[in-house]
Amino acid sequence: MKMKQPFHHGSLKQALLDASGILLDQHGPDGVTIRAIARQVGVSHAAPVNHYKDRETLLTALATILFKDLLASVQEKLSNKNLPASTRVSVFAIVLFEYAMAYPNRYRLLWHTGLVNHNDPQLLDVMDQFYDACCAEIAGAGMCPERDVETVAIALWSMVHGYTDLRLTGMFEEKNDNVSGCPRLEAMLDMFLNQSHAKSPQE
Repeated sequence: MKMKQPFHHGSLKQALLDASGILLDQHGPDGVTIRAIARQVGVSHAAPVNHYKDRETLLTALATILFKDLLASVQEKLSNKNLPASTRVSVFAIVLFEYAMAYPNRYRLLWHTGLVNHNDPQLLDVMDQFYDACCAEIAGAGMCPERDVETVAIALWSMVHGYTDLRLTGMFEEKNDNVSGCPRLEAMLDMFLNQSHAKSPQE
């Protein structure tokens, strides 16, 4: 989502979204309030209710736009049909991680259950598209003939989200793998994808 200085004449609804995006980048999710948004746009604090009934509704709309940006990034990278199957699976993890590093406050908003309604139909739809595309690539890569595709997808998502969150909080530093020399996430993905292809001793 390209943030721009809001200009509400004729399009207050869009201006409110633009303003919320600017405030999000500057102050984080908790700094995006109806009063702050109205002040940024230059309208009364009561004006936004004509388009968004409350803060959660507005931030959910913003989160939907941000998730559409993530999905578009994934689709753009996957448009290269020459990518190896394992690389296509890695795209989802890399896009999430790089987005978080570039726009930490936007990434935090996406998972903020106190501010975003994750049962909103429009947000659910785009999140499902992202998740379903990931599952489809995992299945197409033949990673889990004896495993549940969704279990593999959730394991991948959990690993990446956990590592990303720890990087954002400063608990983990940006370092390379000591053996391969690859960036840590790349090494983790290589380990995960190889393990997912491997059979357990009982199989």
